[in-house]
Order: sequence, then C-alpha cells, then structure tokens
Amino acid sequence: MKPSELITKIENNEFDNELKKLYVSDSAVNAQKPRYIRTINEFIKLFGDDRDVFVLSAPGRTEVCGNHTDHNNGKVLAASINLDAIAVAAKRDDMVIKEKSEGHNLNDVDISVLAPNESEYGKSAAMMAGLKEYGYNIGGFDACTTSDVMGGSGLSSSAAFEVLIATIVNHLYNGGNIDAVTVAKASQFSENVYFGKPSGLLDQMASSVGTFVTIDFKDTANPIIKKVNYDFAKSGYALCIVDTHGNHSDLTDDYAAVRSEMEDVAKAFGKKVLREVEYDDFLNHLAELQDKVNDRAILRAFHFFGENDRVDKAVTSLENNDFEAFKQAITESGFSSFLYNQNVYSPKTPTEQKLSLALCLSEK
Repeated sequence: MKPSELITKIENNEFDNELKKLYVSDSAVNAQKPRYIRTINEFIKLFGDDRDVFVLSAPGRTEVCGNHTDHNNGKVLAASINLDAIAVAAKRDDMVIKEKSEGHNLNDVDISVLAPNESEYGKSAAMMAGLKEYGYNIGGFDACTTSDVMGGSGLSSSAAFEVLIATIVNHLYNGGNIDAVTVAKASQFSENVYFGKPSGLLDQMASSVGTFVTIDFKDTANPIIKKVNYDFAKSGYALCIVDTHGNHSDLTDDYAAVRSEMEDVAKAFGKKVLREVEYDDFLNHLAELQDKVNDRAILRAFHFFGENDRVDKAVTSLENNDFEAFKQAITESGFSSFLYNQNVYSPKTPTEQKLSLALCLSEK
C-alpha cells in the first residue's frame, strides 16, 4: 500500500482494530494516530509516495522479576509495554540502508560488507549481521522511525530498535517467516558483537515475543517461554513507570561487571555460567570461594540464586491468584538488586542515586 493511501485509511479509522491490539484502549489508539501519520508523512517527504510500504512496531519492555539472570542462563518474568518504536519502510534495489529516526540525522549505510566496527556501534546496519549470521536474507531499505520508549530509561529502547530493524528485514526480505525467538537471538548477537554490549536475551526476547511472559534460559538455544495469564486490571493494580531522571545510557562497563563476576563464581566451580552451579555446592564452598573471587561477586551469586526462586514464586502466585504473595516476591527482588546485585546506582558516580531515592520514597 502506498504511504498516502495508508494515511487516508488511518484517518478513516480503518486500522483501529489493528492499532487496538497494540495500544488496547480507544483513547490510546486515537492518541497514536497522529504519530503514525507524522512518520508516514516524513517518509513521503524523504523517499516519495510511489512504493508500497510496511508499517511495523516493536515495544519496550519492563523486567518484572529476574534482574540480571538471563546472561547466566537464569529465569525471568517480563512484559512488553505500550511504549514502542515504529517504522515506515520500503525495499530498495541495492544494499544500502537509509534510515531516519525522528530527531536525528539520516543514517546512510552500505551493508554489502559487514564486520564489527566500533565506529558503527549502535547503528542499524549492525542488525543485518545478526540476521545474516542466522542464515536469513538481508537487503537495503528506506525507513522513517520514531520511538516513545525513552532512551536511557531502563525500558530497553535499544532492544526495541534492534527488534524493529530485524522486523523490517523479516517482512521485506523473508516473508515474515522469521519467528520471534530467532529475531531476538539475532538482535542479541548484533548487540553483543556489533554494539559492544554483553547483554543476555531478556531485553530482545521480551520485545520480540511480547505480552507478559516468563522465560527460562537454561538452554539459550531453546528458551522455554510461557505466557502468564493474569488480569492486573481486575486485581485493582496497574504497572506504573516512574521517570526518576536517572541515567541508564552509559552503564556498559557496570553491566559487563555483573555478568563477568557471576561467571567468575561459576568458573571457580569449573562451570561456564551460574545456572550450572548447584546452590548447595555454592553454600558449602563459600570459604574456598573467598580466595578465588571478590566479595561482590559472591553477593551477586546469592542474588542470582535467589532471583531464580523468586521468578518461580511470582509466577506461581499469579497462577494461584495470590497477588499479595506476588507483591512480596517483587519487593524482595528489588531489595536483592539493591543490596546484593548492587546495580541500582553506579559505583563510578556514588553520589548520583536517583533510583535509590525513588525506591526509598516508594517504600515510604
């Protein structure tokens, strides 16, 4: 469908049902329409109105429980949110990507040659490498994108963008046949190798799969994904996202330290990741462990083992309609992240503790 035709159909409410699947309420749908029309008009302005386009979305995510467990093959409970990145995209006849994100300059990249390059970290071309690695077709395209997943917010704006780019290529060059799990894996590959960030699979998986899910990463090649059916609205509760004005955008070194220290504990037991270590063995060898790894690594291992149990507790609580037990598990997860995993603020800037302050005020 041509871009101008799309605008007419949106204005005539012909896509309301499709939009409602993403944004749920009629008021939210009405609020989103100008955003879509604005993005389509930007595409027409830059690339013309003579080609058929796809309109695609990838949501941000919130981690409900299972903080920093995915990279050590743990368990998580996560949900996609109704803040998303959207794209209007059309095929090109060459191996060039021209992508314009709202508020940014046009990104013009040749993808005929793909190799890790620090100067290209974070750019859309890197996503092609992940899809190519998994054996899928890639090609050039023109796209205009916009996102209301706030950057540096902890809602995985980067994962939403990665999944969005992969979804564009999925539909333009692969007939929409790449499954959501593979989209997530390709996105993670690109982030690890081409973006320089040693992330696990949680962010990309929650964005790609969507809804409210629990995921067990014991076998990362075949993660076990289970939808959690619970009506939060009927419980009288809602998930509120609070802007603490904290900065989540320059934490790659801190993030990498969490993963590496957990893996240091695993290596002390001759294992690759903590999921391969038995908790009783960990407890029974604490004295020897203190001679092999630092104290924070041991605390982070305690967090990992506790989080895996809490994810199970949280899911079981919802399945049994026990919301009080669910809340307790989530509260315990927050305290463990603060006290043991110690990723609520950066040790590089110990006087800047917006999240710590927000947790304190929430408790009060």
